[in-house]
Amino acid sequence: MLFQSLQIIEPILKAVQEEGYSTPTPIQAQAIPIVLQGTDLLGCAQTGTGKTAAFAIPILQLLGADKTYQRKRKVRSLIITPTRELAIQIGESFEAYGRHTGLSCTVVFGGVPQNSQTNALRNGVDILIATPGRLLDLMNQGFISLRDVEIFVLDEADRMLDMGFIHDVKKIIAELPKTRQSLFFSATMPPEIVKLASTILYRPAKVSVTPVSSTVDIIKQFVYFVDKGNKNALLVEVLKNKAINTALVFTRTKYGADKVVKMLLKNNIKAEAIHGNKAQNARQRALANFKAQTTRVLVATDIAARGIDVEDMEYVINFEISNIAETYVHRIGRTGRAGAKGTAYSFCDAEEKAYLKDIEKLIAKKIPVIDNHPYPLIDHNPVKVPKQPYEKRNTSYSKPKPSGDNNPKRRFSRQRTSREY
Repeated sequence: MLFQSLQIIEPILKAVQEEGYSTPTPIQAQAIPIVLQGTDLLGCAQTGTGKTAAFAIPILQLLGADKTYQRKRKVRSLIITPTRELAIQIGESFEAYGRHTGLSCTVVFGGVPQNSQTNALRNGVDILIATPGRLLDLMNQGFISLRDVEIFVLDEADRMLDMGFIHDVKKIIAELPKTRQSLFFSATMPPEIVKLASTILYRPAKVSVTPVSSTVDIIKQFVYFVDKGNKNALLVEVLKNKAINTALVFTRTKYGADKVVKMLLKNNIKAEAIHGNKAQNARQRALANFKAQTTRVLVATDIAARGIDVEDMEYVINFEISNIAETYVHRIGRTGRAGAKGTAYSFCDAEEKAYLKDIEKLIAKKIPVIDNHPYPLIDHNPVKVPKQPYEKRNTSYSKPKPSGDNNPKRRFSRQRTSREY
């Protein structure tokens, strides 16, 4: 099947061809005709399946068919996505596929000053891609109205749930017109997501491709059993392989990502971290350096890595194995895209064996073990340090020094506002 057979209009078809695409992916072939009919859609698809084009192309075509809005642009399509990186990626896709349509789009997300975003909104946009927090903030300030939205997309719904955005999403949905077309995408369909979908969609068509349990067959997967204290040394050893031009390394925490970067830099390996504590410009710079291969290793947490789409990235390394089996599939799905080669290495210590077992159960296959490495697992049963009973902990108490303010209410207020919630 070719894109020409999907009844796509010439301006969009031309842009698709300029991007080098001729054959739609399975989700594109199934979803585009459904969306063009104006039907609500429930899609189960992972990042990397071509999902963005599956909704971007038909949205551009549907909006482009009505020219009455061009004089005074209003937000006619809203796409909600959980992370800044994914929002930017979706915005780039709309810009690419819609370059010949005359439609405008903008992306709004937190972590950066809002001036450039509000300026774009004042000029008018047809398509708005947003993260939930910044969208609600700009709505409350009066910069955004959703009353003219014709097509609504909720992308990565399961990740929205993981990140605690569902309540924000419900507030946004409450502001949308009752009559609209809605598209709902999620990589997994737990009961909470199914329930949410039922409140958003009306008689939806359902499309499911690449179930989360089926990892891309072309990706080669291997596991190293190694003591936790030797993971740094093993990572340096693996990166001695000159064939690894770039590698995306996963840790479970932001602190862990920064520690790995610091270690790699000490070993003269150019590395940068990308996670939620990094400023947006730093995250974008790190990603750009990684794409340009001036940074060899990008160390990421799971949430920050959602939306990273780097062509020809062959290697993913799980420095720490995820405690959620589905997350492993998302991680290694960063490589092996569009039929390209992919290799995933996982470093498994004794305490992570249970996680590995869950992963192998989910993907229904045993991951081959690499035994011939200089840091084999020795401590198979590490002793866990028990927590001290409460009465044995340090209970010494020293009265805080006076703050210089005799009003206890003001002192309390100042302490409270400095806390992190």
